[in-house]
Amino acid sequence: MTGRRSSSGARRTRCPRCGRPVITQLVGRRAALAVVADDEPMPTARAAGRTTPDRLAWCLRDGPFAGIDLRWVYRSHPPDCPHPHVLDHQCTAPLRPPAGPRSSHKHLAGPPGQIALDV
Repeated sequence: MTGRRSSSGARRTRCPRCGRPVITQLVGRRAALAVVADDEPMPTARAAGRTTPDRLAWCLRDGPFAGIDLRWVYRSHPPDCPHPHVLDHQCTAPLRPPAGPRSSHKHLAGPPGQIALDV
């Protein structure tokens, strides 16, 4: 995993929760979508068979100058597309419990018998 950023904005990194390799990119020009996809390229037909309404497939373009780039897969996407495809990442790591409320007060303890001050 290089973690380098290409000119398109796509980059290879790891999921902060499960540690699996992923590709992240802001896809779209006007209403961009923050995409996190598994870094497991597969043929078009296999990707199409594994999509669901909540898990989209992305066409993965890898150019010598622009680096990696994720593209929308529309209905009109050619079934014989020569580029590899990836799927949205579905993290399987357990959810972390939410952090407790943070207090801005510091508790200053003094010698035994002295009243503690909250600052």
